[in-house]
Amino acid sequence: MIRKLGAATLRNLRRMGIMGLFLFKTFFYTVVTPIKFSRVLKQIHFIGFQSTVVIMLTGCFAGMVLSFQAYNSLRQFGSGAFLGPAVGLALIKELGPVFSAFVITGMAGSAITAEIGIMRISEQVDALELMGLNPYRYLVVPNFLAMI
Repeated sequence: MIRKLGAATLRNLRRMGIMGLFLFKTFFYTVVTPIKFSRVLKQIHFIGFQSTVVIMLTGCFAGMVLSFQAYNSLRQFGSGAFLGPAVGLALIKELGPVFSAFVITGMAGSAITAEIGIMRISEQVDALELMGLNPYRYLVVPNFLAMI
């Protein structure tokens, strides 16, 4: 039992070390020139602009549910007129950024992960290395900058 616990601990520490090295390389190649600005702009368009419709739909439905839930409570106290401003402020200040982060993480993050995973399986990442291109600089850094 102790041997299994030690093996699991070492495996988790190794994974954390690999993730730490990945993050360090990402930060390093972010500040070292040249940066592929055409890839960054392409990813900004994909992550930001193409996620807008989904974010707006999520916000609309969340606003409808929030107004439906809050109406009865506000009506009991005679404050039904404050429903619109309350829902607007709640969505803009609190729920909007959270929903946006969830939608972008779920939609764009999974698409980027799948794209890089397929490139790894089909050996396109190895081909980039053979051509002399750095995969971190070409694949990871533009996605990282676009997400920021």
